[in-house]
Amino acid sequence: MQERYIGILLYEGVEVLDFSGPFEVFTTARRVAEKNGETFAYAPLLIASSLQPVRARANYRVLPDRDFASHPALDVLLVPGGVHEPLLDDDQLLGWVKAEATKVSLLTSVCTGAFILAEAGCCSGKTMTTHWEDIPDFLERYPSIECVRNVRWVEDGALISSAGISAGIDMALQMVARLGSEDLAKKTARQMDFDWTRTGLSIA
Repeated sequence: MQERYIGILLYEGVEVLDFSGPFEVFTTARRVAEKNGETFAYAPLLIASSLQPVRARANYRVLPDRDFASHPALDVLLVPGGVHEPLLDDDQLLGWVKAEATKVSLLTSVCTGAFILAEAGCCSGKTMTTHWEDIPDFLERYPSIECVRNVRWVEDGALISSAGISAGIDMALQMVARLGSEDLAKKTARQMDFDWTRTGLSIA
């Protein structure tokens, strides 16, 4: 089985459930697939600008697996939200996101991670969503991007974005359905004892 990697961006002030919820989905999907004699070739990697511990929201400390210079080729990039405002002026991080976005087969964001993708210039002309509280600011900052309310995720081709925090779990299950199978996504939700809310929007 050829390993494929889902890079999950970490940064100071990242929202804990934004990255750990999808991480749990992807690792559970792999475990469930193996238990049933199936294959889910995707493994999550936590990636930050350096290998130093990252202080997530509320001082939750987490260790990155790789830094920007050392990670393997990614198949998927997931950008979580959190205290995102300082990152909108972080040329190193935005440059890395922009470069990786051109290489991956699937580009995704959770919550206010949508701001980072938009600021990196990855989403012009696309449809997205973000945390309900931040939609007015998003629309003002990025008028070329349509931002949808009252959905758990939006799937616009190779770009998938989710609403706030816990919606990232619903989006990650949709990613499992897309990267693996619908049946595996349902079994993963069941294994997690999670009520999968499937009010997503797919753009034709």
